[in-house]
Amino acid sequence: MAVPPSLWVDRLTNQLLTWRGLWLVIAFLLTAMAWGPASRLTFDQSIESMYAAGNSRLSAWADSKRLFGGDEFVVLAYTDPELFGDDDRLTDAARIRIESLAERLQKLPGIQPASVQHLAAAMQAPIGRAGIRRLLEGVLVGRDGQTTAVFCRLTPKDQTSVSRTETYRLVREIGASQNPPAVAVGEPIQVHEMFRHVEEDGATLGTVSTVLLMIVIFVLFRSLRWMVLPLIVVQVTLIWTKGLLVASGMQLSMVSSMLHSLVTIIGIATVMHVTVRYRYYRNQTDSTSALRQTFQELIVPVFWTIATTAAGFAALLTSHIQPIFNFGIMMTLATLLVPVAAAMILPGGILLAGANDVPSQAPAESRLKGFLGQVTEWVEHRPTIVWLGMFLLTAFSAAGLWRLSVETDFSKNFRANSPVVKALEVFETRLGGAGNWEVNFSAPAEFDAEFLSKVRHLAQELRTLEAVDAPGKLTKVIAVTDGLDVIPPFLPLSWRLGALDRMQPDFIASLYNPRDGWMRIMLRARERQSSETKLKLIADVERIARQEFPDARTTGLFVLLTYLIESLMDDQLSSFLLAAAVIVVLMWIAYGSLVLGLILLIPNLFPIVLVIGIMGWIGLPINIATAMIASVSMGLTIDSSIHYLAGYKDARRRGLTFSEALKETHQGVGLALVFSNVALVAGFSVLTLSHFIPLIHFGVLVSVAMLGGLLGNLILLPLLLRFVDRD
Repeated sequence: MAVPPSLWVDRLTNQLLTWRGLWLVIAFLLTAMAWGPASRLTFDQSIESMYAAGNSRLSAWADSKRLFGGDEFVVLAYTDPELFGDDDRLTDAARIRIESLAERLQKLPGIQPASVQHLAAAMQAPIGRAGIRRLLEGVLVGRDGQTTAVFCRLTPKDQTSVSRTETYRLVREIGASQNPPAVAVGEPIQVHEMFRHVEEDGATLGTVSTVLLMIVIFVLFRSLRWMVLPLIVVQVTLIWTKGLLVASGMQLSMVSSMLHSLVTIIGIATVMHVTVRYRYYRNQTDSTSALRQTFQELIVPVFWTIATTAAGFAALLTSHIQPIFNFGIMMTLATLLVPVAAAMILPGGILLAGANDVPSQAPAESRLKGFLGQVTEWVEHRPTIVWLGMFLLTAFSAAGLWRLSVETDFSKNFRANSPVVKALEVFETRLGGAGNWEVNFSAPAEFDAEFLSKVRHLAQELRTLEAVDAPGKLTKVIAVTDGLDVIPPFLPLSWRLGALDRMQPDFIASLYNPRDGWMRIMLRARERQSSETKLKLIADVERIARQEFPDARTTGLFVLLTYLIESLMDDQLSSFLLAAAVIVVLMWIAYGSLVLGLILLIPNLFPIVLVIGIMGWIGLPINIATAMIASVSMGLTIDSSIHYLAGYKDARRRGLTFSEALKETHQGVGLALVFSNVALVAGFSVLTLSHFIPLIHFGVLVSVAMLGGLLGNLILLPLLLRFVDRD
């Protein structure tokens, strides 16, 4: 016998069913209105946005861009076996090729023409040719004597009429048409490729994932109606959310690229509970009565699942990182819109035209229900073994936490056969690495011998960190004194400065800003190194530089990318603890028991420990897509716990014994949990096809988190309920 619903639940159910046609039309009109704005949602592709506004690393980067134009370089490199003749001179053919390539690049929109640096211009000096070659070795010419590069500084975004995407495309076209072909590289291109893959793969794989989800749901229920309905709820929610984001002036970011995936999880899980519960009652009564009973039983647990999930994501609003803050807004909004979309679409979608369409039993469903019943009995009668097994699994996973590392090798974000990785390989092996960065410090308005002596000494000290092939070392140090020392020292300083400016027009200007009184020394390092190695190298450079210039700072995209994951994780612990606390309070309010609220938290901590521990044990580093996996996992698994508890309490109120209530919940709510997990894991498997490695990791880890949550709710939660259900 069912427990009578509360008055407000009964009234809400009547409103949804009585006006189901109107709600369906309103949902359609709202979707049509949001479609246009939603299609205009843009992607914020700046690395700067991944840092808090007052972050010292970000401030140093902004100052460098203001003082020197930053180090947003695009570089084209190629190998020419006939680069040099016997007398250290460029061959005529090589010089013509380099000058032709440089001229074509100077004409490109988005490139600063005066900033183009190449070997042909530098080697025109009548004196010091051997010294110039040594100066430029590892920058414009490789140590193999055959590889050469042309450097181009990008025009600031607000000063060019073309997008960076178009500039990069044209640069690559020029490189491909060069004979021999040239590869393009640079931190800006790497960052651009990262965002491009996320955006393109997100759209393509999202479609493929949706199709696969529909197939799996159809196999489970063999009904076109019940296959389409959950996907409609998800897509409508996404369109509404994106439309509201555009209206509020927000953009997607690298962090919020998970929006589609997470809304799919919440939407599919919600509709799956409706599907299983409706099918149960539909086999006993007519369609309207069955749906009424389904809504009356599910409205309260859905309300609390949405409230706790939204609260979990709202905890991210405490973050100082703008993309994470925006992600918190997006996911809170989307989570709240899921039940609204479901309430407006499902009654009409289920009952209008062909209400006799009942979801069928899934293949081997009877065996699955029998297995779930056996799991209940096994857990109940062997609690010691279950406790011991779960404890050992948790302890083993937790031990992996101490093996976690952070991924800062940007090439690891792409597949090994991608153009970015192949281009990086050229620079890493032949041109001293693709990591361009700097150390900058205050300088006088005019050069004097004492100041230049200090700069020269600092450059020499930094070269103690220099090595060609050793990890954790600089591969090139370039100071203004290096250029001056190539020219005979008996010449007046003004003459030497003029000669240097004629050889490399952008050399002094890129290193010295007399108006603001600031100077920098350019550094090169290998991009493909571990975070520990990079962090130590940055710290060593800062330590040495501050001995000579106390106000010295390191910066550059190399530095920003090294600290990026640390920045994203900066306040994740506090956000996670706040989310956990809010969820406990909401469960306390919902069920009138603080102990029950704390108990519900345990099965949701288990998948987090499981996922992060597995990452540590298999050596999977934390990257851009997995930096918030703990917060995301909490939001995904709490729903299952609330639905399970609601089903269990309903069974107990109807007079079932503890054992009977557990078995019924396992075979009812548990069945819906299994179905939704099967469908979602199948859908997320599509992410393994991505060109962007962090998306692959995200798909795999979210699948593990969902399966861990399923394990926690079907095995741990029944054991924990013994402590609160004394009867």
